Amino acid sequence: MNDYTVETDRRVAFVRGVLETAGAAGVVFGNSGGKDCALAGALCKLACGNTLGLVMPCGSRRNYESDKTDAGIVAEHFGIETRYVDLTLARNALVDAFGGDVSPSPSALANIAPRLRMTALYAIAASENRLVAGTGNRSERYMGYFTKWGDGAFDFNPIADLTVTEVYEFLRHLGAPACVMEKAPSAGLSEGQTDEAEMGVTYREIDEFLLTGSTNEIAMKTIARFHKTGGHKRVPPPVYGA
Repeated sequence: MNDYTVETDRRVAFVRGVLETAGAAGVVFGNSGGKDCALAGALCKLACGNTLGLVMPCGSRRNYESDKTDAGIVAEHFGIETRYVDLTLARNALVDAFGGDVSPSPSALANIAPRLRMTALYAIAASENRLVAGTGNRSERYMGYFTKWGDGAFDFNPIADLTVTEVYEFLRHLGAPACVMEKAPSAGLSEGQTDEAEMGVTYREIDEFLLTGSTNEIAMKTIARFHKTGGHKRVPPPVYGA
């Protein structure tokens, strides 16, 4: 187990250094009430009092119910300023704008919400001299389980090296509320969706592989497939002449 007292100090110093280098006055991050945003938000708040959590429901009923409730609990627990930006009308307007010329696939529709959230975060960041904090973890990154130019876009990320197992350990050290610790990891893009069910592998198996180099054979195949197909998300786009 990591020494999370030391890790807290290091990551707070990291955030402060990033803000100082950029000449930024604050931080903004997306608060969905989940584990990753809770940890990233808590660390940013410790580093900078001017930390804003943006709650951005977009289409899914759970965004207006459990996610919103949990986000409020996280914000109150860690003393983080909160604002609400409802993106459902923007999402619907974009889909309507396609008219009959485009029939978005389920995957394309699901990825609209994270990209709209990224747009909202950067609009506020640019308007208020803030930096956008990323909230993705090492396990998701290895699997490519994030939206390119959505939650994969940020100015800095204080938790990117942590597996899901370590995120929970860190949150336990910080005394995170029960709703975060007990909530099944989910992108919150549809009703009943969970990360593990969608990937077909558990975070325990992913983290076991990342931390030891092996896990059971079935999980290994799934992990290898996701890692390969998501490889383009982890590298800069190809540029001619570079």
